[in-house]
Amino acid sequence: MAKEFDYKKLDEITSGFEPSQQAIIPMLQAIQEHYHYLPNEVFAYLAKKINVSEAKIYSVATFYENFSLEAKGKYVIKICDGTACHVRKSIPILNCLRTELALTDKKKTTDDLMFTLETVSCLGACGLSPVITVNDKVYPEMTPEKTTALLQQIKEEEKNA
Repeated sequence: MAKEFDYKKLDEITSGFEPSQQAIIPMLQAIQEHYHYLPNEVFAYLAKKINVSEAKIYSVATFYENFSLEAKGKYVIKICDGTACHVRKSIPILNCLRTELALTDKKKTTDDLMFTLETVSCLGACGLSPVITVNDKVYPEMTPEKTTALLQQIKEEEKNA
């Protein structure tokens, strides 16, 4: 049986915002910060709350690349494949992450919603390449071995949490 969506939580998240069209982006940001993506239920809810069409809110959510309509893991790992990282061998790190997490170029999130893997064009840390981030924390000069150790550390911390 599917779990009921908690609209009270949406009320809590959006309570500090003026119910206006200008609040669409900050509301979506706050909602995504909580859920790590934008659940479908958000669009009808916000449309009613701020009196704009669902299509308008959806168009904002799909226009900006930082918004996600797909569930993401607790740990979002971004691997840079820009020129500097690529030349310094980011692809073996990407392959290591995919193998360790049983992910592919199509399947980006683990079944347990623990990890999401994204490739990006640049993380702005070219001098530290190859670089990955985990929930926006930068890990410089990575190798497949360092990557495996980092994943083990995260999994251990999760077990002990």
